[in-house]
Amino acid sequence: MKAVIQRVTRAEVRSGGQCAAIGRGLLVLVGLETGDTAETCAWAAAKIASLRIFEDADGKLNLGLAEVEGAILAVSQFTLAGSLAKGRRPSFDRALAPDTARALFAVFLDLLRAQHPRVASGFFQEHMQVELVNDGPVTFILER
Repeated sequence: MKAVIQRVTRAEVRSGGQCAAIGRGLLVLVGLETGDTAETCAWAAAKIASLRIFEDADGKLNLGLAEVEGAILAVSQFTLAGSLAKGRRPSFDRALAPDTARALFAVFLDLLRAQHPRVASGFFQEHMQVELVNDGPVTFILER
């Protein structure tokens, strides 16, 4: 699993007339790969929900989502499982098959919602437009 975690002042994802949006919080782009399991998702959900990457009164990254009343917008992004190591076209050999990834992403969302009450999600296997205002900018990559 690979996840790009961005601290945002707002983020939204649109597809086919549908929209999911959050204010302050985290935009999490998730790439599921061969070998990922519910255990991988549980580890990632716990890690993401407990990150202390919001500034306190002293400007230090000491606050978590709960302290800032933030939300999470999770978006499945299979291209994160792509490799650019060879050639000019990405290889998606490590990406999970769509049906498997859909089920595992649903597990991830359930586990994330068990950790944090305010979780929105993108639209699986849809063409989406993602808009965000990265706060900082603060961006991390989580891999397992």
